[in-house]
Amino acid sequence: MTLIKSISGIRGTIGGGAGEGLNPLDIVKFTSAYATLIRRNATVESNKIVVGRDARISGEMVKNVVVGTLMGMGWDVVDIDLATTPTTELAVTMEGAAGGIILTASHNPKQWNALKLLNERGEFLNAAEGNEVLRIAEAEAFDYADVDHLGSYRKDLTYNQKHIDAVLALDLVDVEAIRKADFRVAIDCVNSVGGIILPQLLEQLGVKHIEKLYCEPTGEFQHNPEPLEKNLGDIMGLMSKGVADVAFVVDPDVDRLAMISQDGTMYGEEYTLVSVADYVLKHTPGNTVSNLSSTRALRDITRKYGQQYSASAVGEVNVVAKMKEVGAVIGGEGNGGVIYPASHYGRDALVGIALFLSHLAHEGKTMTELRASYPAYFMAKNRIDLTPDTDVDAILAKMKALYASEEVNDIDGVKIDFADKWVHLRKSNTEPIIRVYSEASTQEAAEEIGEQIMQVIADLAK
Repeated sequence: MTLIKSISGIRGTIGGGAGEGLNPLDIVKFTSAYATLIRRNATVESNKIVVGRDARISGEMVKNVVVGTLMGMGWDVVDIDLATTPTTELAVTMEGAAGGIILTASHNPKQWNALKLLNERGEFLNAAEGNEVLRIAEAEAFDYADVDHLGSYRKDLTYNQKHIDAVLALDLVDVEAIRKADFRVAIDCVNSVGGIILPQLLEQLGVKHIEKLYCEPTGEFQHNPEPLEKNLGDIMGLMSKGVADVAFVVDPDVDRLAMISQDGTMYGEEYTLVSVADYVLKHTPGNTVSNLSSTRALRDITRKYGQQYSASAVGEVNVVAKMKEVGAVIGGEGNGGVIYPASHYGRDALVGIALFLSHLAHEGKTMTELRASYPAYFMAKNRIDLTPDTDVDAILAKMKALYASEEVNDIDGVKIDFADKWVHLRKSNTEPIIRVYSEASTQEAAEEIGEQIMQVIADLAK
């Protein structure tokens, strides 16, 4: 059994003893701590907290515990039930609520679940707020309401349609162009909430031909739910038969978007954001942001339009903070996470799909033709396992000094930008490892520079 408490929430495998896994006792403590923080910090005059969940088998149990605890803390609960993470984020602001909790372990396998915590803007708590939730939970520093001040409960299943309406209302979503293009679209929703909302979105975007794979929201994921090439053999095989013009694949909570071309090849999850940014920048000049581990192609596209690209530390909350700082019109993460401020400050696969189909319709190209029009970069992802007594910070400091003649960014580990490639070194907060991400114009060059840097680190660690 595993239980991980971090500033971004609590997640773990279902079952086990207290403190061993994600069980009702720990869910109550963590929910109570969050409810205490929100009561103290919220600036909106609202007594509501929104709760949404993905389709995990444990979702009903976890939701019932969370809802009962919030009511016991005196909060009025708006239960939107089976809903995507971005749907829940939007519901918080649409309800004028003081916060929200999303019950999802994102791309983790079915035995996992988690509580993702939102503020009154429908955005994730920052590091200081997350640490305070951990402190309150550890100290059990919370008080429950008396019988006359218990919270109320309301179920509201209208938010999937409200989310779709909000996407359709975006200025750059061209429903007429999509309808005229008469796209054939395939989707793989890994047996979670995407299977409920994506067919509805596509139909309302004017897509008449939809090929559905794993769209029953049973929580029995038919493959590893992380939308990476190694997990997507079924949908890639389907696409190789020429059944559709594009395939969209989402993770269980639908905040990441991967795409597959008409010939069954991966479009490349790094290029989800690149393509959407190209479309947005074409119509809305402005800055862009992605995290340090994302492809350089976004920087290239941004500069093509004479705009400014900025990099943030890894993590959605960091990307959002940098986007607000520089006034970015589009941003996100290279894992298929599109953040479009004209909608909201959260990764949203529905927004990504609508903007991408608008782009594809306007360009009049096939997926492979569109992909070939972008700068070609290839990424390698490795890790170095170190001993527990290794001073990882000292190693990273030495790497920064060694490569001082290159462009070095140390806001999140150490990123070394060479003229034609880059390497990003990040330490894990939970185990003695350094993650090594590298990118170059060929896969061989990406692997080579990654291995070179790993050898330097190995020598330093001796």
